[in-house]
Amino acid sequence: MLNERELISMVEQFGSPLYIYHQEKVESQFNKLKNAFKGTNTKFFYACKALSNINVLKIIRQLGGGLDAVSFNEIQLGLKAGFSPQQILFTPNCVSFEEIQQAVELGVHINIDNISILEQFGNTYGDTYPVMIRFNPHIMGGGNYNISTGHIDSKFGISIHQLRHILRIVKTTNLNVEGLHMHTGSEIKDMEVFTEGMDVMLSLLTHFENVKVLDLGSGFKVKYKDGEKETDVALLGEKLAEKIKEYKAETNRDLEIWFEPGKYLVSEAGYFVVQANVVKPTPATVFVGVNSGFNHLIRPMFYQSHHEILNVSNPSGTERIYTVVGNLCETDTFCWDRVLPEVREGDFLVFLNAGAYGFEMSMQFNSRLRPAEILYTKNEAKIIRERECFDDLQRNVIEVI
Repeated sequence: MLNERELISMVEQFGSPLYIYHQEKVESQFNKLKNAFKGTNTKFFYACKALSNINVLKIIRQLGGGLDAVSFNEIQLGLKAGFSPQQILFTPNCVSFEEIQQAVELGVHINIDNISILEQFGNTYGDTYPVMIRFNPHIMGGGNYNISTGHIDSKFGISIHQLRHILRIVKTTNLNVEGLHMHTGSEIKDMEVFTEGMDVMLSLLTHFENVKVLDLGSGFKVKYKDGEKETDVALLGEKLAEKIKEYKAETNRDLEIWFEPGKYLVSEAGYFVVQANVVKPTPATVFVGVNSGFNHLIRPMFYQSHHEILNVSNPSGTERIYTVVGNLCETDTFCWDRVLPEVREGDFLVFLNAGAYGFEMSMQFNSRLRPAEILYTKNEAKIIRERECFDDLQRNVIEVI
């Protein structure tokens, strides 16, 4: 974890608000996964929707990971970062068939989660281009309803109850199915979600004799505060290795396991530094108003997520209770009634676990500018995205009046 001196040094050099990513933490998380699943033939495709700065993508590629893309532009980013097409998995949702065809032209793995698109794909390509099928296993998992993707009301995946329809399409179009995929959500801490999903996927294999890949998605839980439980990836690796060994003994089929970690790799590597503009007592609470808002870090407002906050300017100050809010003309609350070392106007506050879905979901609401991004590695800070300027607000705007 970066210390107060390192964080203050970077914000004094590059200004605030500021996103900082610690490269060594990304590397340690990736290696932790590799070690956890060394008992199986496992590949990891980084879900770049969590943080798509091209420098982060290059780090993942250098570590030996692949890329999970959910849009055609993410595929292009991956290719620009040096990934080969076979290192990229395209897992879109509710896209047009034309976007699928664009991905085919680039030669990446295709993951389809829609009956209509699957039928169009089969009629167009037959057995000439391999495809993966994303199933909805109807297993509820995830820390928030908005990030639970395997329940019965989810828009993601094709229901396992539609298996007969899928098999008809595969048979009539001679579809070449190379893998089966499931994803039940994000922030999964219950081991049973993965093991139960694995059982569902293994049972489906009886209908797909040529499949060599089982993609179990991801959703590995990371800690956002003390006392929280995170996914025990080492134990999960052991359990999956046992299941794969048993399955091979019964069927003599070799399987490759794929995962798509996103948040797990980059969340804890990220720090978001803001500055206290005002300390505002009211009859009900004491607000700390900072020079940022949900335009830069939307997770607390959108997911009711918890981020630990440090006062790096006054870490030993007397503890007081604050509500930390942003500077937008909108309800804009980072946390209520948080105990922090005394906050003074001008102090720097740091949000932890800010690497995933922080900058990636930022915007220009209230015509405010998006922050800079910094990569910190080997005791050196490198700017990897310039802070926006006023001209960026008018970029692509055409004045006609």
